Amino acid sequence: MSEEKKGSLDRRTFLKTTAVGVAAAVAPAEAGAQSAADAAAKLDSRPRGNDKPPPGDIVVERPGSDFMVDVIKSLDLEYISTNPGSSFRSILESLVNYGGNKKPELLTCMHEEAAVAIAHGYAKAAGKPMAAIIHGTVGLQHGSMAIYNAWVDRVPIMIFTGNGADAAERRPGTEWNHAAQDVAALVRDFVKWDDSPASLAHFAESTVRAYKIATTPPMEPVLINCDIELQEQPAQHEPKVPRLTRSRPPQGDRAALAEAAKWLVAAEHPVIIADRCARDQNGVKLLVELAEALQAPVVDVGNRMNFPSTHPLCHSEGRRGLVRDADVVLLLEVSDSWGQFNSLSDPHHHQRFVGKQGARIVNLSMQDVYIRSNYQDFQRYQPVDLAINGDAQASLPALIEEVKRATSDERRRAYTARGDKLKEAHAKQRKRARDEAAIGWDLRPITTARLAAETWNAIKGNDWCLAMSDRIPWARRLWPATEHHHMLGGAGAQGVGYCAPGSLGAALAMKSKGILTVTFQPDGDLMYSPGVLWTAAYHKIPLLFIMHNNRAYHQETMHVQRMAALHNRRPDTAWVGTIIDKPAIDFAKLAQSMGVWAEGPVTDPANLGAALKRAVDVVKRGEPALVDVVCQGR
Repeated sequence: MSEEKKGSLDRRTFLKTTAVGVAAAVAPAEAGAQSAADAAAKLDSRPRGNDKPPPGDIVVERPGSDFMVDVIKSLDLEYISTNPGSSFRSILESLVNYGGNKKPELLTCMHEEAAVAIAHGYAKAAGKPMAAIIHGTVGLQHGSMAIYNAWVDRVPIMIFTGNGADAAERRPGTEWNHAAQDVAALVRDFVKWDDSPASLAHFAESTVRAYKIATTPPMEPVLINCDIELQEQPAQHEPKVPRLTRSRPPQGDRAALAEAAKWLVAAEHPVIIADRCARDQNGVKLLVELAEALQAPVVDVGNRMNFPSTHPLCHSEGRRGLVRDADVVLLLEVSDSWGQFNSLSDPHHHQRFVGKQGARIVNLSMQDVYIRSNYQDFQRYQPVDLAINGDAQASLPALIEEVKRATSDERRRAYTARGDKLKEAHAKQRKRARDEAAIGWDLRPITTARLAAETWNAIKGNDWCLAMSDRIPWARRLWPATEHHHMLGGAGAQGVGYCAPGSLGAALAMKSKGILTVTFQPDGDLMYSPGVLWTAAYHKIPLLFIMHNNRAYHQETMHVQRMAALHNRRPDTAWVGTIIDKPAIDFAKLAQSMGVWAEGPVTDPANLGAALKRAVDVVKRGEPALVDVVCQGR
């Protein structure tokens, strides 16, 4: 394609583009998700029937990107998050004008990492993928940390990126700097599948295939590279959009499940440990049924909400004692099996086995099915007695059936006595948590226990979602979590910068369901991508940000203190390089500058409850809110 063809801009296009720019500049903030195309139409109401381009102008009536949008629309994608880039300018225009900015609707983000993290959080909350479009090599480098988080967290995301494959067609300068021979090589170690389609038929098949691959356990991100020329050239000889067919999650071998059931039924002290087992409320229901059939305690690791915290068989806090005494342990999609049975002292690295010698271990998981050699998220190797490759949730019905078949009346009587003891222990555990939370109730900085308790008082009575449930452990100890969406786990790879955009994605998924979404937001994490506050305000995504503002990268402060003790040096210098203070960041003003209702910093614990209730009222109106709370480190 000639440079004249690629770079020409006729008067009609110029006027249309100018109108879009003016509309965006004068549109009030509350216009929210109104598309630029709608704003332009209001400004330019001229009749278009006789609007003919002057001679010599080039008009592409049906670009390849229109067909690409047809393919994207055939999938169950509600939203696409993006930070705009020239490598996918044609798809962007087609999504807005040809696709009507609906299903999928564009979310404007300030950073590619935020765009991907929003899709990550949304997928966990919605139970289906969201898409993100990121720009060329530089955008993919920005977004790579968020992609890795989703990889480790086993979350399906559809990622699209743009690239100029044909060197003869690249515009000089930027388009060369942002192109690559193999753009997906940047992230290939932590996406499940990628492709660079060379034709529209290729794009259609690969995009539908990518969705299917992403949503087949183990679920992971996938990437489709969209060639610039394929987007911008006229679409000719368009193929049919292939129909999406989904794969059923694979069930574990029936004979192996029957063997596991016999072991569990005969055990005197069985324990169930669940990690990324439940995908939805049906998964929670099935795990409850299995636990009740055995009257066995359940440890919920916390990367998903697997088991109700109010259930008398929930014993997540007693994991070490349970594993120490267990004669049979059932692992359900546990990402770190070795860590359940071993301890490693820090910093001396003394290893100790904390399980029971001779205990049988059953591992039901898809963890071994899809791992890579470079990145080490598969953790240390743990020998087990029975390894069953299969999706845990899909395998639970068969396992429950086998347990019930193998259980005699005599075993049921033994289960009743065991269940009574576990119920009593559970009640004591809940009371102990409440008593411990009351310690230092009026201290300044505010304790994280009081922060969790006051937040619960502010949101109870609403259907709720804690988007980041691994930041403040007190919420898991104190709040009555019974639904799968109540607690969505963490970042996956513990990558800093996920909490704010990931929570925003979860809130986006919960918005249509009328579920109030709240997140405990670390201060350092928000500063990785503070622009998510603007995205929340612009798109009117109701999310309550509660700042866990300890004015430091506190985990790293403790690491330096530990090293100072090991080296026999002064620990009081640990704040150097880890503090976020002097000056302290005013997160309320930061949020307000981007259109988010905010209050704080709250330093007096007596004022905390009222501030949180005011913020909840704002979120229930359909808007984001932030409360800056100055807290203790943990």
